Amino acid sequence: MRILLQECLEAKLTIDGKLISSIGHGEVLFVGYTQGDRLETNDKMLKKLLNLRIFADSNGKTNLSLDTFGGEILCVSQFTLYADLRKGNRPSFTNALPGKESEPLYEDFKKKLSLAHPKTQYGVFGADMKVNLINDGPFTLLLDSKELF
Repeated sequence: MRILLQECLEAKLTIDGKLISSIGHGEVLFVGYTQGDRLETNDKMLKKLLNLRIFADSNGKTNLSLDTFGGEILCVSQFTLYADLRKGNRPSFTNALPGKESEPLYEDFKKKLSLAHPKTQYGVFGADMKVNLINDGPFTLLLDSKELF
């Protein structure tokens, strides 16, 4: 499982020109799955994600978690996080877990994330989404379950 996290001042997600989700200051999460990911992977990644201290305190130090800071989340499914670019110039997505297998994992992640952090909005799994965000910093992290656990 990979989560690309970007701190944002604001973000919105549209599908076919229709606003689906929008948040203020917080995090945009792009979430993807690969072979071997399980429900337990969601649990570990969620714990890590929610405890990250990446927001600035009154001294300008990255010392506050999302909850302490009071930020919001926009969470978007993103199979392209597992693009393989080693051969040629066209990405291969064979490392990405197929939608039929990744959607139940993503739905489980959404359910647990919503319980842990109610100020969360979502995209639509498998849809052609347009994400518009204003990066803060920019501050971007890549969380990879294979590297973290």
